[in-house]
Amino acid sequence: MLALSIIAHPSPTSFSHAMAAQAGAVLRATGFAVREHDLYAEGFNPVQPVVEALNTASDDELVERHCAELQQADLILVFHPNWWSQPPAILKGWIDRVFRLNTAYAYPEGAGPDGVPVGLLKAREAFVFNTSNTPVERERDVFGDPLERMWKTSVFGLCGVATVTRRMYGPMAASAAEDRERWIGEVGALVGAAARSFRERSSQ
Repeated sequence: MLALSIIAHPSPTSFSHAMAAQAGAVLRATGFAVREHDLYAEGFNPVQPVVEALNTASDDELVERHCAELQQADLILVFHPNWWSQPPAILKGWIDRVFRLNTAYAYPEGAGPDGVPVGLLKAREAFVFNTSNTPVERERDVFGDPLERMWKTSVFGLCGVATVTRRMYGPMAASAAEDRERWIGEVGALVGAAARSFRERSSQ
């Protein structure tokens, strides 16, 4: 059982890192191997140097490693702040380079590039945990919560991941220690329930 954990926050003391640490501890306690990547610490290059149709291989060893682990993962977790209703640029570049043709999706035989792609990912469940300084209600009612559609439909849904759980915590700037403790507890509970369910299904 393999979980892929991606962190996209420039500060190693961020709440994104704290959530990832909690999730990783819970996953390891339930028998998962965890491949954890801090994109900023790794110096991941987010620049996609070729057009989408040619993005099937890379001479960047780190990109190839991420692609291999994405294919192998049974569970995928992503941790990032909400910046302008979008992920940080480094994470958008990670999607561009790693969720690539013939790794995360493909076109049916005979279909052109305008056809409907099919998902290739092994994982059937993913989690996205966001932090924000915008209240959840304002993000939803004023901005339309574009991160929800991006992750659930445009990224994971297209690539074959059927169940996507997303939570946004904040406003972080106004949060108290009790708030953060409660949010960390929810992250652990959500991930733990998914891990136990997966393990039970795998043993049947």
